[in-house]
Amino acid sequence: MADTAQAPSRFRVHARRALLITGTLAVVVSPFAVREGARHMAFFRPRKVEIEGARYIAPDQIVSRMKVDTAASIWDDAGVWEQRIGTHPQVRDVRITRRLPGTLVVHITEVPPVALVPTGAGLAPYDAAGRPLPIDPTMVDLDLPVVAARDVAALKLLGDVRTVEPQLFARINDVRRLPHGELALQVDSLNVLGARDLTAARLSDILPVERDLVRRGRRAVELDLRYRDQVIARLP
Repeated sequence: MADTAQAPSRFRVHARRALLITGTLAVVVSPFAVREGARHMAFFRPRKVEIEGARYIAPDQIVSRMKVDTAASIWDDAGVWEQRIGTHPQVRDVRITRRLPGTLVVHITEVPPVALVPTGAGLAPYDAAGRPLPIDPTMVDLDLPVVAARDVAALKLLGDVRTVEPQLFARINDVRRLPHGELALQVDSLNVLGARDLTAARLSDILPVERDLVRRGRRAVELDLRYRDQVIARLP
């Protein structure tokens, strides 16, 4: 009698477990199944591409690199489109999101130009790694310092200054090498001299000196950073 009474109870326990497992699998699988089904629906065909974060890159350059097929779906693997966009020399990072029902949103982080360098064809924009960027200065307003030659160290310096002291970067007009390798920078109307390995942190040492001179009602025509732990101000 005891065995006969316990059989239905054990059956119900196993049935509940089976239903619980089946329900859990349905919850896990369902979104993937729905997404896979949505990929074949015309409702989710890409009808619009929005570009965010691009300042120097023309949107049509991004769209043309994506090569979105007319039969594609916004639920297709975005990594394929991101890889294609990432081959653009001005793209540092790219991420694609979706806006239902048919919009792809491309989020761009650009490689910024840090200087204009004279070339045979005129001034050309360069990045902090010393690479020319395909930006037409006649089509885009580039308020950048001019570096007298393709000086990779000077371009890296400008890139660092742009990152850590953007207000100071905006004041730099030009950078050139002196005969013994030191750097000369025109910062507004101020001439700044630095060692050949001048860093952004060392260049920023001119800021407290400038503030101190303003408090005293004085103005320097040149600040010399070539001497260790010193800023020498030459007054008019």
